[in-house]
Amino acid sequence: MDNQPVQIGDRLIGDHQPTYIIAEIGINHNGSLELAKKLIDSAVSAGCDAVKFQKRTPERCVPPHQQGVVKDTPWGAMTYLEYRYKVEFDEDEYRKIDRYCKERGILWFASCWDEPSVDFLQQFSPACYKACSAVVTNDNLLRRLYATGHPIILSTGMSTMEEIRHAVSLLDQDRLLIAHCTSSYACPPEELNLNMIRTLRQEFSCPIGYSGHEVGLVTTCAAVAIGASFVERHITIDRGMWGNDQAASLEPADLRRLVAEIREIEKALGDGMKKVYPSEDTVLKKLRRYR
Repeated sequence: MDNQPVQIGDRLIGDHQPTYIIAEIGINHNGSLELAKKLIDSAVSAGCDAVKFQKRTPERCVPPHQQGVVKDTPWGAMTYLEYRYKVEFDEDEYRKIDRYCKERGILWFASCWDEPSVDFLQQFSPACYKACSAVVTNDNLLRRLYATGHPIILSTGMSTMEEIRHAVSLLDQDRLLIAHCTSSYACPPEELNLNMIRTLRQEFSCPIGYSGHEVGLVTTCAAVAIGASFVERHITIDRGMWGNDQAASLEPADLRRLVAEIREIEKALGDGMKKVYPSEDTVLKKLRRYR
């Protein structure tokens, strides 16, 4: 049985639709608006459908015992709380991102890590919201996201099936998309558990996708082949750059290759109805034997 599609922007996401491809910029911009624009350009050039950022209110998201911990960064030694503010874009920067994405013809949205971040992003009326794996058990935040009326993509890393079921019970499957995910960076292949895509498809009626943190492309392509309606991968300009997510991210050439290979897989999957193709006619006449 097909899962019911959900619309994000002008695109339907679900069975029998082109795979929706999300380029996760996250915080790989390292607080630089110019770098963020280069990453947006990379996503547009590759043919991605959307780019995604992360939005936090640092004093709410960083536990008190970690706020004063000193961290070595490209900008020198600073407390962890200071670092978190360093890589957060403010309202003016998000307005520039919003304008730039509209100019380049690509949707953008963000993962919200706390309720004030939802309120902050509402001013931009994003096409959807992302509930990252870290907030699957945050009922208040999920309810705040639900109250926006926008579609929600729920990532499921670090979660049990019971926790996923509870999170889904707080949301509306008519505007929900669920992403299978394993929250390790970079994730070893034996922990990707791609067959969970099938498990989630059987249990829930909404579109099921895949958020990958592995190195390489083949396993993300495999996720599409077994039924993922959308995929999300982190992107970077250079995997050697400073930052926790850079090593498990795709550089521009690999991002272009991933999108091209997903589109090739879509062509190859077909409609599941057996037929004799015109290209087989000559071979059929030459080789087919009848009693």
